[in-house]
Amino acid sequence: MQSFLKLSVLFLIATVCHWAFSTLFSFGGMSVNIMLVFSVALCSVLKPEWGYSFSFLSGLFLDFFGTKLFGNNAFSFTAAACVVYFLRERFDFDGIFPQIITVFFLTCLVGILNSILLLWFTSSAMWPGGINLVSGALVGALTAPVIFWGVRRWWLGKRN
Repeated sequence: MQSFLKLSVLFLIATVCHWAFSTLFSFGGMSVNIMLVFSVALCSVLKPEWGYSFSFLSGLFLDFFGTKLFGNNAFSFTAAACVVYFLRERFDFDGIFPQIITVFFLTCLVGILNSILLLWFTSSAMWPGGINLVSGALVGALTAPVIFWGVRRWWLGKRN
């Protein structure tokens, strides 16, 4: 029960941060996805059943408020969680560099995957633009160490 409550609080924090960053950077056209950063951070700490669930529900939550293809984010966030669990055996997510690189590339991958799925299922294109995608991925990657630290501290109770 305690794990569920901790996860619920982290979900609320992720939602508020996602809203704040999306609003703040939307004027420049950047597509900043802080929910994905929280999902990646949680997958680096949690067991797969919790990480996949959080990633799927985070993506589904964004799908409820999106105007694009429903289920698009849920699928792409779950695919990103698969990549994180694959990399978890190879990367040390305690280090800042693996956090930044992983978040940057996964944000780009999720953006591209969302555009491909939209094109595939609806025959329409909604591409945010390469510069907007990369700049949003860069903002997410630069915030990743703070989010990873906060998630690790909240979930594991570690101070480092």
